[in-house]
Amino acid sequence: MTSRLRVAFTVGLLSVLCLFTLLPFYMMFIMGTYVSEDLFKGVVILPGTYLAENIQTILSSNFLRYYGNSFYISIVSTALCVLISAMTGFAFAKFQFRLKNVLYLFILATMMIPSQLGLVGYVIEMRQFGLTNTLLSLIIPWICSAFGVFWMTLSIGGSVPNEVMESARIDGCHEVQIFWSIVIPMIRPAIITLSLLIFLWSWNNYVLPLVLVNHPDKYTVPLGISTLSGIYRTDYAAQILGLAIGTLPILFMYSFGSKSFVQGLMAGAVKG
Repeated sequence: MTSRLRVAFTVGLLSVLCLFTLLPFYMMFIMGTYVSEDLFKGVVILPGTYLAENIQTILSSNFLRYYGNSFYISIVSTALCVLISAMTGFAFAKFQFRLKNVLYLFILATMMIPSQLGLVGYVIEMRQFGLTNTLLSLIIPWICSAFGVFWMTLSIGGSVPNEVMESARIDGCHEVQIFWSIVIPMIRPAIITLSLLIFLWSWNNYVLPLVLVNHPDKYTVPLGISTLSGIYRTDYAAQILGLAIGTLPILFMYSFGSKSFVQGLMAGAVKG
């Protein structure tokens, strides 16, 4: 097989795989253009004529407010998680202090405990502080991420040579300058990878808003979509269209950060 045929075969195979990957997203948008009752008659391939009515149903449920809440929670959670995880990983990877290994093993041990086990305790804690029905209660769990600390410790330990830091110290840089001017630029793929993951997890989180929020103005997208139903009828088409619209930020972010995302995963796999 010549090189040209090999390239053509590779491109064709990847194109087919891309079509299969994007097919569920296409089906979601198509199903959102039909009446709910039509979805039970068979598989729909072509667009329907009920898109405007489904969009009106979504907008009438204060969906834009849910969208704004999810954006706020995901962006703030991602920024704080990346910052704190990077600083903590920098400390674990490049400094020596008492009980360092014990603390690091404790953080790793918390990753093995399902988050649902601490849900009741967290809800009680939020009630004691008066933070139920607030967006802050949905941000706090993402600020201190054991996975983020683990990921940043591996990335900084493998991507930032000690010689570079020593040279910066000789030139008069203190640790804060080293962190912002040297460490952060060198772990950019790892930062983008962690940002995409935290944004995805916080955006799709359903259980935490379900148990902490009961005021409609504080609903997020997953929780708001579940309310698109009445007493006697569930509007499946509107819910599916809401889900399709809810996936747009994830697709947008991944399309711009996919290259760095893959680089971060490869760096963690090789150097970790």
